[in-house]
Amino acid sequence: MKDKLGWIEEELDRLKAAGLYTTIRTLNSPQGAWLEVDGRRVLNFCSNNYLGLANHPRLVAKTKEAIDRYGVGPGAVRTIAGTMTLHIELERRLAEFKGAEAAISFQSGYNANLATIPAITGKEDLIISDELNHASIIDGVRLSKASRAVYKHRDTDSLRQVLQENSGKYRRTIVISDGVFSMDGDIAPLDKIVQLAKEFNAITMVDDAHGEGVLGRGGRGIVDYFGLHGQVDIEVGTMSKAFGVVGGYVAGDHRIVEWLHQRGRPFLFSSAMTVPDTAACLASVEMLSESTELVDRLWDNARYFQTAMRDLGFDTGHTETPITPVMLGDEKLAQTFSRRLYEEGVFGTAIAYPTVPKGMARIRVMISAAHTQEDLNQGLAIFSQVGRELGVIR
Repeated sequence: MKDKLGWIEEELDRLKAAGLYTTIRTLNSPQGAWLEVDGRRVLNFCSNNYLGLANHPRLVAKTKEAIDRYGVGPGAVRTIAGTMTLHIELERRLAEFKGAEAAISFQSGYNANLATIPAITGKEDLIISDELNHASIIDGVRLSKASRAVYKHRDTDSLRQVLQENSGKYRRTIVISDGVFSMDGDIAPLDKIVQLAKEFNAITMVDDAHGEGVLGRGGRGIVDYFGLHGQVDIEVGTMSKAFGVVGGYVAGDHRIVEWLHQRGRPFLFSSAMTVPDTAACLASVEMLSESTELVDRLWDNARYFQTAMRDLGFDTGHTETPITPVMLGDEKLAQTFSRRLYEEGVFGTAIAYPTVPKGMARIRVMISAAHTQEDLNQGLAIFSQVGRELGVIR
């Protein structure tokens, strides 16, 4: 009898031959500038822990206090018996931090997009999306029954054309974009997007996963960066990157938040954020509200590292943020480069298809406020060595 799952082995072999097979390494230490990975101590250049908060003593202490008071699990979905005072306080502080009318928390940033997009669109509506939007936006669009259109990446002329072509054809139109694009580090022209949306009476939604804790005053995000408070209808965010924990949220007009309480499916049908996660998220928001020190340090480290990498001859793409793509192109080269970095003491994961288009493979370096200049210099020396060894730089 033919093995009905044999095709999986064949496909995995094809991935390996094409340099597209993902090797998943295991950590045996807290997140930080350095990690213990598969038994090796390596410099961490690939976590989204922008501000070094994932193991911050203040977050750890607040988490322990919350566990002692509330226990661990929420025990229910938010609408039955899972809403705790911690959730309400987190949402209040998030709205205050973001300068929004209200906020609602979810189990992840991914869930926030899956909750929001289908809840606010239907078969009579149109969703217009940047062609490089995150997978969570794409999946949220797929779950909706709305029509969809795509505009060229960060191209507001293309967006205008799509809006003009569809003007008056749909009940509602929503324009959705990432704030900071995670693979290239470039920033959406949100000011121009908002202007066009106003012209065509469209709803605006931005996923600020990589802008929070990075852009704006003290990391308040892309809306603050462009001075657009009250002009962006929906801000989606994650707590798993700069905030150092896990979870997601939506901030914006209070009517959006109230509607998601009623129709956001992950809110209605999946248990609430756990006690330790919620407490740690709240501590992160409090820290960012009090000081810009960590955000300032992040940007200082990013400028230092990126300038040195370009001076060495590396192509860092079009980044405008601490995200530093080291463009290599060939998938097998990226896998080899990543392996050699690891062998020399740098943890830098290869990013290839389907995360990025074929032929656009790279090492995506994620600089952190936790890195010292000595850490950065050590990483630069190893990148230089491996780059010359593999013929990427001279």
